[in-house]
Amino acid sequence: MEPDLFTAAAEERQEKDPAASPLAVRMRPRTLDEVVGQQHLLKPGSPLRRLVGESGGGPAGPSSVILWGPPGTGKTTLAYVVSKATNKRFVELSAITAGVKEVRAVIDGARRATGGFGKETVLFLDEIHRFSKAQQDSLLPAVENRWVTLIAATTENPYFSVISPLLSRSLLLTLEPLTDDDVRGLLQRALTDERGLKGAVTLPEDTEAHLLRIAGGDARRALTALEAAAGAALDKGEEEIGLTTLEETVDRAAVKYDRDGDQHYDVASALIKSIRGSDVDAALHYLARMIEAGEDPRFIARRLMISASEDIGLADPNALPIAVAAAQAVAMIGFPEAALTLSHATIALALAPKSNAATTAIGAAMEDVRKGLAGPVPPHLRDGHYKGAAKLGHAQGYVYPHDLPEGIAAQQYAPDALKDRAYYTPTRHGAEARYADAVEWTRKHLGRKQS
Repeated sequence: MEPDLFTAAAEERQEKDPAASPLAVRMRPRTLDEVVGQQHLLKPGSPLRRLVGESGGGPAGPSSVILWGPPGTGKTTLAYVVSKATNKRFVELSAITAGVKEVRAVIDGARRATGGFGKETVLFLDEIHRFSKAQQDSLLPAVENRWVTLIAATTENPYFSVISPLLSRSLLLTLEPLTDDDVRGLLQRALTDERGLKGAVTLPEDTEAHLLRIAGGDARRALTALEAAAGAALDKGEEEIGLTTLEETVDRAAVKYDRDGDQHYDVASALIKSIRGSDVDAALHYLARMIEAGEDPRFIARRLMISASEDIGLADPNALPIAVAAAQAVAMIGFPEAALTLSHATIALALAPKSNAATTAIGAAMEDVRKGLAGPVPPHLRDGHYKGAAKLGHAQGYVYPHDLPEGIAAQQYAPDALKDRAYYTPTRHGAEARYADAVEWTRKHLGRKQS
C-alpha cells in the first residue's frame, strides 16, 4: 500500500538510525548496477532497465513483468530498486494480506494520478501465487490498459499459479539461484560497507565456506546469518567470526562437503548405492547430508529419476512416476519444503523391489548397434503410405496384429542379423514377474528362437 503516517514514521526512523533495520534491508541495492546476480535480466534495454526509465516509454513503454525465482534471489530487491530509481508512483501490496478491495483501490488511485497529474503507477505485488483466480482477474483491466505497470513476484511456477490472461499480458522473467560467488561478493560488501558492519568483524575462509553452504544461494538467509554471527562475535569481544561462533549462532553443524569437489560425487554415489541396496536409513542419511550442505535440489531429483530406471525399472513401474513427480515438485517449491518431497521419493525408491533388466537390455542393444549389427528394416515393416511404395515391396505382406484373436502376429520384426536376439531378461522381482511371463509368452507366439 502507499505509505501511511505509521509507515512514513518507521521509514524516517530507519533513515536516522540505519542500524534499526536488519542487515539484509540495509544492504539492499540502491541501483540496478548494485544488484548481485541476475545479469541476464539487467542488460541494456531490458524490461527492468526500462522500468527505471533508462530507455524510452510512450507507445513502446515498459511492459508489466512477473518475477519468478527461488527465495532470496532478488525479486523484492529488484522491485525496491525500481521504487527508488523511477520517477513513477510506486505502490506495494502483498498477496498474503491484500485482496480485491485493496487492488481496486490502487487501480482507482492510479487512474486518478494518471488523469490528474500525468503520473504513472508501478504496482509491486509480492507472492502473487497466493491470489485466487478472481483476485488475479481484478488486475487484468489495469494491466491491459496500462493504468498500472505490474511487477509481480512468485516463488511458484507461474504456469500453474498465475492465470493465463495475466501471463499473456506480462513478460515472465526467471531469476536464477545466486551462485556462491554472488553470495560471497554480497557478504564481503556487507562486512565493509558503511550501511553494513563497517569492518567491525572479519570472516575467515572456513567460516565463509560454511556460511555459503547455509545460504544455499539465498542472499537474505546469508545476510541474516552473518548479522547474527557478527553480533555474537562482538558480544564475546572477538573481531573475527569463528566457525564455532557461526555454528552456535545458527545451530547448524558444518557439513564437510564440497559441492564442486570429491565429496559432491562421493555422497551422491553413496545415496544411489544405498537406494540400490534397499538401505532406506543410509539413503536418508546421505540425502540429509546433501540437503544440509546446500546441494541443488534439482541435482538430487535428477539422480533419483535415473535411479528409478537404472535400478528399479519394471520391478516397480510406479518408481519412475514418483521420481518424476518429485522432480517437478522440487522445481516448483524449492527448499526448505523440497526436503520433504525428496525424502518421500528416496524412501519409495529404497524400499521398491529392484531390477536392472531395463538397464542391461538397452546396454546390450546399443552394444550390438555399435558393432554394426543392424541391417535393413524388413520390407513388410517399411513405410507404405507414399506413392510407389507398393512397387518397391514396402509394407507388402504386413500382418496387422489387431486383426488376430490374440493380438499378436508371428512375423519377423528385427533385421535379419538380429532376428533371434533377446535383450530383455526380466527378473521375478516385484511387478516385473508379470513382465517375465509376458516376455516368455510373446516370444513363444512370435516363433522366436532364444539366443
